[in-house]
Amino acid sequence: MPIETMHRDDLPLGGFAGLKEHRLVVDAQLGWGGSDTVNTWNGLGNFVYLADAHFLPKGETRLHPHKEIDVISVMVEGRIAHEGSLHHGQSMTANQVQVQRAGGEGFKHNEINPDETRNRMIQIWVLPETPGEPARYKFYDLEKGNLTRIYGGSKNQQDTMDSHTLLEVGRLAEGQAVSKNGEFMAYVTRGSGDLNGSPVKEGHLVRGQNLVFKAAEDDVQLIVITTQN
Repeated sequence: MPIETMHRDDLPLGGFAGLKEHRLVVDAQLGWGGSDTVNTWNGLGNFVYLADAHFLPKGETRLHPHKEIDVISVMVEGRIAHEGSLHHGQSMTANQVQVQRAGGEGFKHNEINPDETRNRMIQIWVLPETPGEPARYKFYDLEKGNLTRIYGGSKNQQDTMDSHTLLEVGRLAEGQAVSKNGEFMAYVTRGSGDLNGSPVKEGHLVRGQNLVFKAAEDDVQLIVITTQN
């Protein structure tokens, strides 16, 4: 199966309030239409949305609700101050991840750039497999040299929120390789490398079968989405 690629910069820039973003994945399961879905891809498994976003200096999203969606935020550059009904006052810096399960309970939050410079964050949504669950929160530090599972797995563990859709984020050293069997989607959030024989760089979203990625420089950040039975 040949790989397919798209690049963030070939898509329109949208957003709201103090947030500007390129939407790369807007799955048909969300039921959206019009300009929100132009040239976007469907996701994989219950992964339904991916946006590469930056906040304007001192920008914020303003308080807004989520329900029956799992919201994953991967910080690439700068900082975010987080306000709302889950872990009010939590902050994030580059190479940190927060995962919020809205469930049937739902939550409200506001994401704020506290600085005078732009920041950058990847936001991912995954549909929960069990409706009506309580709201939950997880936080992760990404270690250099590792591919860290930040979402998905069985209900019999507490390290991640359960799902058959798996998300991992790597901080890879130059020359470091990762591989995954089966169908995958991968997004290069920082740096460059070789993916299944093709060069890729920051902003490339790729889908295909049997991932083989090798980092071409130090501290490449890569998001990998797969599924398990």
